[in-house]
Amino acid sequence: MAKVKVYNMQASEVGQINLPDSLFANDYNEALIHEVIVAYNANQRQGTKSALTRSEVRGHAKKPWRQKGTGRARHGSRKGPQWTGGGVVFAPKPRDFSKKVNKQKKRIALVSALSTKLAQNQVTVLDKFAFSAPKTKEAQAFINAFKFDKSVLVINDGNDKNIKLATANIPTLNIAEACDLNVYELVANKNIVITESAIKQLEEAYAE
Repeated sequence: MAKVKVYNMQASEVGQINLPDSLFANDYNEALIHEVIVAYNANQRQGTKSALTRSEVRGHAKKPWRQKGTGRARHGSRKGPQWTGGGVVFAPKPRDFSKKVNKQKKRIALVSALSTKLAQNQVTVLDKFAFSAPKTKEAQAFINAFKFDKSVLVINDGNDKNIKLATANIPTLNIAEACDLNVYELVANKNIVITESAIKQLEEAYAE
């Protein structure tokens, strides 16, 4: 087990903790992490965009003028894509972009991402993460205390109203509940902050 320091919200050391090997001592599996992230992004797509083809555009298909003798280009219908208000070539239609990834793959990808973040010294453990009031300056003080200069993901055992309101106006500070954690969030943020209680939740959910 890796032993790391535990800090409070003011970046002062308050103890140490042994991180479970089941979460933080796994090999880096780039291919699997990529597969899970691609599936996650695909599943966020609504797939509702739609446009009309020339066969669906309202109107008639009458030939606008005779084929020869006018000196103008030949046309067969005003519904063609070359006309304003005409149909769209290869028009997009509603479709399902979702991809399925089984639970075992998701688990392996998540613990692999966590282990990699720890190996890169990008994991900070907190005793607890909470704010006394829903104020942005308290969240900013937390970032300043740890001197985070890149995006931060805080993994907590819950997300109360004060946390949600205090962090809402800081685009580089993201909050995730341990029960809803996904691989994309781990990879998209440089720094990972995790509370002791969240580690226990993750161990119960993902440890074999």
